[in-house]
Amino acid sequence: MSEFVWKLPSRGDGRRARPALRGRGGFGPPPPHTVATDVRPGRFGPFDDLAQIVDAAELTGFDGVLAPYDPLGEESWIVAGAALRATRYSHVTVEFQPAFGTPVYAAKMSATLQRHSRARLRWQLAVETEAAEARARGDRVEGDERYRRAAEFLTVARGVWNETEVGAAGFAGTGFEYTGRYYDVVDGGFRGILSGLPFPTVQLSGTSAAALALSAAHGDVHVFGEERDGIAGAVAELGERAAAAGRTVGVALELPIIARETEDEAWARVHRQWAETGRPGSAAEHALGDGRWAGFDALGYDRPIGLVGSYEQVARQLSVYELAGVRTFVLAGHPNIEEIHRAGEHLLFRVDPAGRTRAQEATA
Repeated sequence: MSEFVWKLPSRGDGRRARPALRGRGGFGPPPPHTVATDVRPGRFGPFDDLAQIVDAAELTGFDGVLAPYDPLGEESWIVAGAALRATRYSHVTVEFQPAFGTPVYAAKMSATLQRHSRARLRWQLAVETEAAEARARGDRVEGDERYRRAAEFLTVARGVWNETEVGAAGFAGTGFEYTGRYYDVVDGGFRGILSGLPFPTVQLSGTSAAALALSAAHGDVHVFGEERDGIAGAVAELGERAAAAGRTVGVALELPIIARETEDEAWARVHRQWAETGRPGSAAEHALGDGRWAGFDALGYDRPIGLVGSYEQVARQLSVYELAGVRTFVLAGHPNIEEIHRAGEHLLFRVDPAGRTRAQEATA
């Protein structure tokens, strides 16, 4: 049974192709002047729309949500905490960059979140951020050195974490010692209420040799984005590296989608959004075959390549990815609430009929 995760918006939401024009959630342009039926101020806040998106994902059968790292958007740790509080079954992945704090502090926050959510928190490290953005937050680590720091970060975070309960003993640790280039820990280790909890599943991404090496050594799941030539080569390389390290790493694929009842209806949505951007040429010029389309970045998505088509067509292509070893799909679409309901009600059961439909008892 595959997992389906919805990627939450980080800078508001809406129907428009250009992100700057999406007004839901407190981002985008100010709302137009209208004759209000409820003039009381403060009825709805920026998080109300986001809360509805999280609710919609759980109610329509998604297995979890991803709170993405966005230096210009909502803070992913806060969004993840709110999502964990608002849900009962969904796992919540928080994406963050390792320089935001020490690995011990990240582990301590996560231990509390695990306690309060019954162990539904996951991590996704944003290791390879833009150089200008990194410098703006005071981070001077560049190139492959970022992956070496991430390896130390994960080593220390796992080192201070005790999945077996350890009795409290004041400020005493549990004897974890570490001396590295970026972190130095003396007598670290969690006790008491911070112990006896499962460590968050670690997701990593990237296709460089350094990224795949980090995942092979430290990751539980590796998140790929679709490529023009497919991801088979990168998945095979990851498998070889993980096997050499005596490990197994799961494969996830992040895909924006536009799925409708018919193929024509889905492409009509693409053409309308493409026209709104004012870009030259036709949206059809970016079709790659098999429902893959390489123009999603023009519509404000993080990944350029995703799927367009009828529910049956998109489900068929997702099944092809499953046969290639993908076990987790991170889907995205806007406006989020509407697209979540479309995917949850019309798409997921087509991809995974055995796991998402109830078998009917035979009647005589």
